[in-house]
Amino acid sequence: MKIALFSDIHANLPALEAFFKDLETRDTDAVYCLGDLVGYNIWPNEVINEIRKRGIPTIAGNYDFGVGRSSDDCGCAYQTEEDKELGKISISYTNDVVKPRERAFLRTLPSHIRLEYKINEQRHDILLVHGSPRKVNEYLFEDRSDKSMIRIMEEANAEIMCFGHTHKPFHKILNSGEDGNDHFKHAINIGSVGKPKDGNPKGGYVILTINPDSAPTSKDSISVEFIRFEYDVEAAAKAVEDSPLPNEYADMLRKA
Repeated sequence: MKIALFSDIHANLPALEAFFKDLETRDTDAVYCLGDLVGYNIWPNEVINEIRKRGIPTIAGNYDFGVGRSSDDCGCAYQTEEDKELGKISISYTNDVVKPRERAFLRTLPSHIRLEYKINEQRHDILLVHGSPRKVNEYLFEDRSDKSMIRIMEEANAEIMCFGHTHKPFHKILNSGEDGNDHFKHAINIGSVGKPKDGNPKGGYVILTINPDSAPTSKDSISVEFIRFEYDVEAAAKAVEDSPLPNEYADMLRKA
């Protein structure tokens, strides 16, 4: 089973269209979206409708949650006053342009998706969240301690946990076994389609492969492929510059 996972489009239609073209070249069995369809760019309605017409199972990101409720709070953890001011412009613009039907779609998105597999008489729970199982806007960075990540996953009954929100992809293999008995968990940040923050402006997503002999006692029972794809970054950046959105968001797309 090959599962495509993508997240954090942030109203970047050129990136989403390039993602779908790239996905067509891959041999996948299912696709899920981990949220943040809107914000920071000019195509929130178009992005929402591209997801809707394909019937892609999608969870709510923090931006989707706020805009779906016409809130002026996107749940973003801005670090500086300048970032907060830029963020206010972004969510205000998004709230102004999102149409009623599209807003209703955002408002009814689920907070998580759980997939349960039983392979070789062993259960595998895959949990898809946006930020973390605890909060839609909690950041799970790669430098979080193994002990903390394992605790979060155990509380959520997740053997494999996939998430976005930080826009920085990584895969951590965690051994939660005791008394010399291996039991591996996988924490996977799938990166961002439309607003990468890892120094690479290419869009990114993940293909997760569940092997037919998967077992929690084997660290290689799943495989994770991080895919990067080209898109017209300049078109997206120019669209920001030609809109009421701050030009700083255009620079972020170019520089990631």
